[in-house]
This record gives sequence, C-alpha cells and structure tokens, in this order.
Amino acid sequence: MSTTTEKAPLNGVDVPTLFGTRDAVRQTNEIAKFQFRATNTWVSGTHSRSTFADFHGAMQEMRHAQDTVVESDHPAVLVGTDVAPTPVEYLLHAIAACLTSGIANIAAARGVRLTHVSSSVTGDIDLLGILGLSGGAVRNGYEQVKVTFRIEGDADEATLRDIVDQSRRRSAVYDALTNPTPVHIDVVTS
Repeated sequence: MSTTTEKAPLNGVDVPTLFGTRDAVRQTNEIAKFQFRATNTWVSGTHSRSTFADFHGAMQEMRHAQDTVVESDHPAVLVGTDVAPTPVEYLLHAIAACLTSGIANIAAARGVRLTHVSSSVTGDIDLLGILGLSGGAVRNGYEQVKVTFRIEGDADEATLRDIVDQSRRRSAVYDALTNPTPVHIDVVTS
C-alpha cells in the first residue's frame, strides 16, 4: 500500500505542474507555440477598449476562464478624457507583471518562500517624437524604463537578486521591449 502526498503550492505556484509543463514541452516542442490575441474598439477621441478572450496554445484553440476588458485613454493634458491609463502605461504594467510572475515561479522552483515582492516602474518619454516636432531626433517611445524591486524571502540577498535576474533573462515582455520585434499592420476598409 502506498500513500500519495500532495505538495502544497509555494508562493502560490503549483511546482509539480510547473515542472510537468516544462518536461512536456521538452518532449514535444510544438506545444510551446502560443498566439495571444486582443481585439480593440475605438470609443471616442483617444479612448479605446480592448478585450482578451481567446488564444492558441498547446496545439489547440483555447479560451481564458473569463474575458478581460481594459480601457485606454490619454490624460486631459494630452487631449484625452483621462478615463484610463495611456497605452504606454500598460507597457509599465506588462514589464512589472511579467517579471513578478517569473520571480514567483523561479523562487518556487528553487524552494525559496517569498514573503514580499513589489516594484515601482517608471518610463521616460519625450513627446517631441510623438508630436513630430523633433525632426526624427527623438524616438516616439520610451527613452528608458526603470524597474525597482523590493523582494524578501527565506533566502540570502545574493539568491534573491539572482532570482530577479533569472526572471529578467526569461521575461517575454523584457525581451519584446529590449529587442526589435517585427510588427505588421494590415488595413481593411469597408
């Protein structure tokens, strides 16, 4: 007679499933190909609404447990109605969220219990680029993004710093922001 013991999640991460997923992908690389999607509809002025519902992953069409709707706008000083964050502010959320989820997974995989993880993210942008007033001398996007983490757990400082660094090295959002990503725009008119 044998007894099976369920291992409790560490940092909210189901570690056996994390390793099981990694092993499955190692054995069948095709299941690693994902396509995430969003649909966006203009509301008025600089206000628009995006919905995240379905995606392709693990060699099949899938749907999130629930649709997520996010709003985007500009502040009044930038000709908006300020009902939601600007699109570039969502990039700040994206990098913080991606790095944070990586930190939780990596720490759990290493057996490190986290007690606190928070970050502040800043992005410096010069509107001369967006407004076409720089003669091409100023880029349209962020000049720099800075993420500062506060992390605590049952590991020494060097280990905690290494967890954050490994999260950076594995982050899809960090990669997309720091390496050129081809973006194709198609236009359909009625």
